[in-house]
Amino acid sequence: MNVAQAVGGALASLGVDHVFGVVGSGNFHVTNALVEAGARFVAARHEGGAATMADAYARTSGTVAAVSVHQGCGLTNAMTGVTEAAKSRTPMIVLAADVTEPRSNFSVDQDALAAAVGAVSVRVDTAEDAVVTAARAYYTALDDRRTVVLNLPLAVQAQQCPDGVSLPDRPARASREPSEAGVAPLVDSLARAQRPVFVAGRGSRGPGCREALEGLAETCGALLATSAVARGLFHGSPWSLDVSGGFCSPLAAELIRDADLIVGWGCALNMWTMRHGTLIGPDTTVAQVDLDAASLGAQRPIAVGVTGGAAETAAAAATALGPGRAGYRGSQIRDRIAAEIRWRDVGYEDGSTPGRIDPRTLSIALDDLLPVQRVVGVDSGNFMGYPSMFLSVPDERGFCFTQAFQSIGLGLATAIGAALAQPDRLPVAALGDGGALMAVAELETVVRLGLPMVVVIYDDEAYGAEVHHFGPDGFDLSTVRFPPTDIAAIGRGFGFDGVTVRRPDDLATVRAWVDGDRARPLLIDAKTIEAPAWWLEEAFRGH
Repeated sequence: MNVAQAVGGALASLGVDHVFGVVGSGNFHVTNALVEAGARFVAARHEGGAATMADAYARTSGTVAAVSVHQGCGLTNAMTGVTEAAKSRTPMIVLAADVTEPRSNFSVDQDALAAAVGAVSVRVDTAEDAVVTAARAYYTALDDRRTVVLNLPLAVQAQQCPDGVSLPDRPARASREPSEAGVAPLVDSLARAQRPVFVAGRGSRGPGCREALEGLAETCGALLATSAVARGLFHGSPWSLDVSGGFCSPLAAELIRDADLIVGWGCALNMWTMRHGTLIGPDTTVAQVDLDAASLGAQRPIAVGVTGGAAETAAAAATALGPGRAGYRGSQIRDRIAAEIRWRDVGYEDGSTPGRIDPRTLSIALDDLLPVQRVVGVDSGNFMGYPSMFLSVPDERGFCFTQAFQSIGLGLATAIGAALAQPDRLPVAALGDGGALMAVAELETVVRLGLPMVVVIYDDEAYGAEVHHFGPDGFDLSTVRFPPTDIAAIGRGFGFDGVTVRRPDDLATVRAWVDGDRARPLLIDAKTIEAPAWWLEEAFRGH
């Protein structure tokens, strides 16, 4: 068995069941070895798409995913997706073929590339340590929640491994339990709070987190919110405020701003989640719970910091807190949440014209038309608040938000990876026209995989964020506007059912597709009005 075969077999036996990629000569053998060992290979049309598919698969499956790329240019093509994964602490392994000859056309400093974006770089140097190194990469991804670039030099891949090499034991994991002394200040803050709010982030998406946080919230009377990446975690709770931050509804903003205690659970409490700090009242106590001690207070000053897992810390705090109290919970608050917390329940003046539909009207109609059991992947751009906040999701596995790097063009690949991780749900890709056309090749991947996907394109024929940011100041916008494009026809060319939507009546075709056999995926080219994004305007202006 050579190194390529040994590495592929080792990763599959450890638990890698999906590998995404574009196969070239350098990663041909390791990819085939993974497949032979039982993993499913998903061919993308671009390495950037492959990396984002793997990222989304890992997020929505709770497992370690892999992406396989050719040396040099294969890795550089994948780097935007790798960067998104690294910034999001996605447990993912990038199998990167590598050349060690500096005069090779493929020669780049792959270690430096990984380090530059916050990924961990690991290299298989010899046949003797190949299996151990692959296992170390896997456990780093799994236990430390890191994106690992596993470099596989071509010359080493071909070497024969010694017989009898076995997988090493899993390293001892750092304790997720908080110390008693660490929990005490949090318990004291919860005991004194009259209007506590919990904001759960990426670190609260693990097993048992919802139950533990809801249990503690019941004890202290806290309202429940999430960051955007954890949206859906508290779906169905009568005390859920949905998303905190730029996306939150007026009522959610009001209730969070009036809190006397905000606790971030595995949540950075960054500018997006706290609206540049404007959601924190002048007398509000801020507490933060995170496994990574370095994250405590990294984004903003906090009064209380606890190092520990979200579920473990919540359980310890609930035990120490004792009898329950009403806190922020009362019948009037509950009734207001039921009536006003959703964006679709906030009144608005429909800006639709005879030829263009308001994105709010579109999104509300789609929310009613599409099955409740769905997984939604959203691209970046001016439009993104509409599908993110108007399309409901059943739980935190139903929403995949690859936005840590704020790159457009990742949404379609996000939805593909999430669809494979949640095959019992309808996959929905929500894209802007710019991001859709940037990633258009992956439409073929959707068709080839037979995914019953709905691709919704909010088509305002522009890079809308720049239009609405620079337009009010009188700048020339010709560089960010584009002529009309029949994206529905492009979709049909790839094998989709394609429909153009200009008014609500045009959505009858969508109803027919939902009620039919869904034999082909559906692309909706929604010609939307130019609507400024409330959340993006606030972010650009910094307040």
